[in-house]
Amino acid sequence: MGFRVLRPADLEWITRPHEPNEPARHVAELSELAGFAHTRANVWRYEPGAKGRRHRHAHQEETFVVLAGTLSMYLGDPPERQDVSSGGLIHVEPGTPLQTVNHGDEELVLYAYGTPPESERAEILDSAV
Repeated sequence: MGFRVLRPADLEWITRPHEPNEPARHVAELSELAGFAHTRANVWRYEPGAKGRRHRHAHQEETFVVLAGTLSMYLGDPPERQDVSSGGLIHVEPGTPLQTVNHGDEELVLYAYGTPPESERAEILDSAV
């Protein structure tokens, strides 16, 4: 088939591990559903106060498009906070430490796109927040 269409009802949301007193992050993994061969992508939902793990990818660049809410991303070493509202994006080059956080009072929804897809996991770093 030359194309695939994914609708919101097609997405399966997976709650990522978090501490009992921490707000959760939820991910819908798109790569397999969409048939991506040379890239990877996910949609993320961050509850107010939720944060991702600080990490860096050795070879993969990532682009984050804010679909709803405001993204706070801590980039580089030392970490520098960048806030991006709905409709904006952040592009992160390989090797750049990053951590995503929802400091807002509403849900944060992100489209995260990376290339090339890495077969090994990202390097996990100490939290910036």
